[in-house]
Amino acid sequence: MLLTSAFVLLYVHLVFFTPATGWALLECVLLGGVISAIGFNVMHDGAHGSFSSNKWLNHFAAFTLNILGGSSYMWNAKHNVVHHMYTNIEGADDDIDIRPWMRMSVGQPRHKLHRFQHLYFWFLYCMLYISWIFVMDYQKYFTKKIGDMPLKKMDTTDHLIFWGFKVLNLFLYIALPIYTVGFLGWLAGFAVTTCFAGLVLSLVFQLAHTVEHTAFPVPHEITGKMEDEWAIHQIKTTANFATDNKVISWLVGGLNFQVEHHLFPKISHVHYPAISKIIKQMCQEFNIEYIEYPKMRYAVASHVSFLRQMGRAA
Repeated sequence: MLLTSAFVLLYVHLVFFTPATGWALLECVLLGGVISAIGFNVMHDGAHGSFSSNKWLNHFAAFTLNILGGSSYMWNAKHNVVHHMYTNIEGADDDIDIRPWMRMSVGQPRHKLHRFQHLYFWFLYCMLYISWIFVMDYQKYFTKKIGDMPLKKMDTTDHLIFWGFKVLNLFLYIALPIYTVGFLGWLAGFAVTTCFAGLVLSLVFQLAHTVEHTAFPVPHEITGKMEDEWAIHQIKTTANFATDNKVISWLVGGLNFQVEHHLFPKISHVHYPAISKIIKQMCQEFNIEYIEYPKMRYAVASHVSFLRQMGRAA
């Protein structure tokens, strides 16, 4: 309720009671942060069915993505089905496919520009939210694929929801603001809001899987099967960060406990701290590496180092 109320108040104030330029830009940064926080705390849990014990509330929480500019249908297929089932598997997990701009695994071709991806990734991450709502959703819709994976057939209601909210979002976030504050004012505010939201969203999700110690398993070339069973695969391909920082845990909706989330995606993130103690103990008993960075800045540094390695390794 706090986050959704903040979103509405910031939007109304910026669009209908636009403050001075400096203050307006600060509010746009805050709005981008609130959009990310809603995605982490409300939409993400709702999409996994862990926001509430009430199925209707979970559906409503997941549906907030449609209000924010995305498509809950595409997210469910991309994230809940593909990413959680094929984590860090090249050719299947769409989250590690940023080609040709970045190389995120050894199975992807390396280009000359990738030598500098550890420097320019900040800009691309800022572009995530814009490309998500204006490019990637439509790409999935028309190609009927999530990467190389086929998209589940949409029924009439799914099509109507997809297009209805895409039109509504064009009105709410482009047409109406341009009418009330002018084109340049809208452009500056929209750029600041979406770039900050994109940067935050990208970093949190990338720190979970594309750091130095996570694995990128390859299926057996004959059988097509993975070496590890599902739970072990999730532990090896996922990392935690800043799990003792309650502020970060609240802001990112417990997604700094990614190991626990990938093992128990339908359990509310409020239980992850307790679950993590059990998982750590089990990993020690069975000699499985439990990947965790005590500070967020350490995870960011590891991600940058990973990008440098991917840009230079053959």
